[in-house]
Amino acid sequence: MATITKQARKKIWAFLALGTFVGLLLLPLFLSLPAGAGDTPAPAASTDAKPVEKSRDVWYKTEGPVIGAPAPKTTDSAKDYPRYNFESRVILWVALQQHLYYGSFVLAVPIFCMIVEYLGVITKDKALSRKYDQLAYDFVKISLTAYSITALLGGIVIFTFLTLYPTFFGYLSSIFRPVMATYALLFIAESGTLYIYYYAWERMREGFLKWIHVAMSVILNVIGTVLMMLANSWIAFMQSPAGVDADGRYLGNVWHVIHTTLWNPINVHRLLGNMAFGGGVVAAYAAYRFLTAKSDEERAHYDWMGYVAMFIGICFLIPLPFAGYWLMREVYAYRQQMGITLMGGLLAWLFIIQAVMIGALFLTANYYLWQGMDRMPGAERFQKYIKYMVFVLIMCFIVWLTPHTMVMTPAELKAMGGQQHPVLGNYGVMSAKNGAINTIITTTVLSFIMYQRANKIPTVKWAPYGNAFLFGLFTMAYVNIIWLAIYGYYIPANVRVGLSVPQVASTLSCLFIGVILNSIMLKGAKDVGPIVWGKISVRGQYALIMLATSFTWMMGLMGYIRSSVRLFWHVNEIMRDNSPWAFTHTIGFGANMISFNVLFFWLTILFVFWLGALGVRKAPATAPVGQKVPAPAGSR
Repeated sequence: MATITKQARKKIWAFLALGTFVGLLLLPLFLSLPAGAGDTPAPAASTDAKPVEKSRDVWYKTEGPVIGAPAPKTTDSAKDYPRYNFESRVILWVALQQHLYYGSFVLAVPIFCMIVEYLGVITKDKALSRKYDQLAYDFVKISLTAYSITALLGGIVIFTFLTLYPTFFGYLSSIFRPVMATYALLFIAESGTLYIYYYAWERMREGFLKWIHVAMSVILNVIGTVLMMLANSWIAFMQSPAGVDADGRYLGNVWHVIHTTLWNPINVHRLLGNMAFGGGVVAAYAAYRFLTAKSDEERAHYDWMGYVAMFIGICFLIPLPFAGYWLMREVYAYRQQMGITLMGGLLAWLFIIQAVMIGALFLTANYYLWQGMDRMPGAERFQKYIKYMVFVLIMCFIVWLTPHTMVMTPAELKAMGGQQHPVLGNYGVMSAKNGAINTIITTTVLSFIMYQRANKIPTVKWAPYGNAFLFGLFTMAYVNIIWLAIYGYYIPANVRVGLSVPQVASTLSCLFIGVILNSIMLKGAKDVGPIVWGKISVRGQYALIMLATSFTWMMGLMGYIRSSVRLFWHVNEIMRDNSPWAFTHTIGFGANMISFNVLFFWLTILFVFWLGALGVRKAPATAPVGQKVPAPAGSR
């Protein structure tokens, strides 16, 4: 179509009207909450006015005027914790987790759209430009239904808080009232921008209007990222409060309330996690469409779509463990006891489960790359190396998930002579684990370089020197990582912690220097044969689905860990949780709840996939199977 249809215009105006109505409906709720955030009117000047009381910030240690009321002292009563014959925390857990899943998805997908659409604009090859444009359109079409579900789940979360935790929500709202009001307005702005961005796609497909459309995607993503950061400020405040005194009284500086010590680490960790998760879900959608495709042309398109989504997701997965280390470091710096509870106490075994999931992610990503080599003639020459890479990955995976101490009966403990196993205990310490995960990531980078070269032979004059440099780079990286892992056993713990820096430096050197140098070497390379998109085993598509499921399960696990570290506090050391459920669930119960959330999410997202498949425009004409189809940027 050349213009926006009348029906589409009606949908846009109806949604904007609905969003405005909801926003105006919510704003009085926020504005009627108890005063906080510096908007209490100053008392009228008088000769006998009492001096303004001041207090000290629990984190920044600066003085400020006492504006808010102390944190409420709740009791185990229906007034503070209404009961509905079910554990309120579990209801809230499900609502929040589903909202987080969909919120992460709709945050990540527009970023994918922005990247892919921009690549289409700057690409000089018109056929490839159309493919990129179609791919970006497919991405945003998937997210449209998911966005509506996200908004619905957000309303359920607010209703659940108001119904089941009214006292706590009232206190949190009094602190964050202007932030919540800003959040509501930005949500309306994001909703309008998203729908205009989608429905104006055809009209703004060419020329200068296309650049305006790309700019609109930038605005959309800026708003979405700010929304995520505002929401993160609430959970960061609950975990590491600032801007209040020891009694929980607000001290007038809203930036201190937002900018707690864990806010930036959580922002970075969640942004990377959301992008990896979003890439996994979109890749699973592409795998679903590939498996249900009726023609070779469709299979080729969705094979390519799955690869691009997986590629973007893995790009954000690789730095994710480092962001996690930064977050844990800040947790230790804030309260050492919280760090001990996380890594060496009550929640330590959950990190063993996390290790299994991270290992599964990297193993699956490597397996998908190896399966993807089936698309490219000439890849056979790399097959002989895969068995060695599998061996390295499996050995590192075993070390990565090995616990330092075992769960044992008293008899086993006595027979062993202590809780630390004489052999396994040596692999359960962080010195070994740092070496294992860095080796896994480095091997994944090596798999990707092999994939880049699968059907290419470098023709640059300095190719032998480039190959020798890459061989030396990866050899030195492996030697450095493994040597430092071993050396860590012979030095004190406070010195050992610093060894992670040169290990990470080796890994990142392989990632950036290795991939960039290899890409330069492949400029003008000789083609052994064209990439045949669609020629990949169904096992590769199931690997994409497993990748997405693993992302989903790990997100649920890490959310549970982050929330549980507060133990019996609503706001850490400020407002105590006096509900009947102020205890930490068993690992088994937590795992069951996480699995239920994952299953529920995937059942609902399959419905979104089905809707996304209805009325999908036919993919742009591509070369028949067996002929060359342009590869996505970054794959060569």
